[in-house]
Amino acid sequence: MPNLQIFLKAAAFLTICTPFAQAEAIKPSLIDTHIHYSHDAWENLPPLEAIKVLKKAGLKKAFVSSSSDEGTQKLFKAAQDFIVPVLRPYRKRGELNSWYRDETVVDMLKKRLAENTYAGIGEFHIFGADADLPVMREVVKLAHKYGIFLHAHSDAEAIDRLFLQNPDARILWAHSGFADPDTVGEMLKKHANLWADLAFRSEHASAGKVDPDWRKLFMKFPKRFMVGTDTYAPERWYYVIDHADWSREWLQDMPSDIRENISYANAETLANWALKK
Repeated sequence: MPNLQIFLKAAAFLTICTPFAQAEAIKPSLIDTHIHYSHDAWENLPPLEAIKVLKKAGLKKAFVSSSSDEGTQKLFKAAQDFIVPVLRPYRKRGELNSWYRDETVVDMLKKRLAENTYAGIGEFHIFGADADLPVMREVVKLAHKYGIFLHAHSDAEAIDRLFLQNPDARILWAHSGFADPDTVGEMLKKHANLWADLAFRSEHASAGKVDPDWRKLFMKFPKRFMVGTDTYAPERWYYVIDHADWSREWLQDMPSDIRENISYANAETLANWALKK
């Protein structure tokens, strides 16, 4: 894997030596709702350097979860006014397909929630009828107890099942379920407390222009979408800055009020609700 320290030094040098440094300092606000900072990331990119990357991207805030939660706590400790901590039910990599059958996960979540501040639980992966398994049901109850959201990497069926368990739940749908615009629209219409992030998706915009079908969706649900990068692997940290710039580019193709909502206002509203601000 390329050395992230070299990347940061090069990025800092370019910022100082190019005539665009001042322009970068006043980039439009953006909140990234899908950042991971797991053990193999912090081993190569220390917390203060990771914060520098996020701030060089011009982010206003970042929603962060990690495997294990130690990574999230490292970043939150380094910048409490900047990091929105989200509790992932994974203690290490490799639990993506097993966590929801492991009853000890519930005890771990209860302990972390009692000790620390979180805005949500996730990002977790759950699909179909597995959303009704006992561990997942306990997670829904914990989110309700603490008044925080769920960040679900799920198909539409699982989202429906989670809302059946708690109609008042607030769910951030990771990657908009990787669903097509029609399906995303149907789900947002069905569930008033469902939001969708656009992490690891690019089909909604190209060359600075928003796809017509996605534009209709953004216009119809202006308060329900958020941007995100998804640093699921350490090398994805290289794309945080580029992705933020790309997001700003296509967002310029939207009306100013909707651009503001998707850029940061929707995410800020959800975070403030969860953190009781």
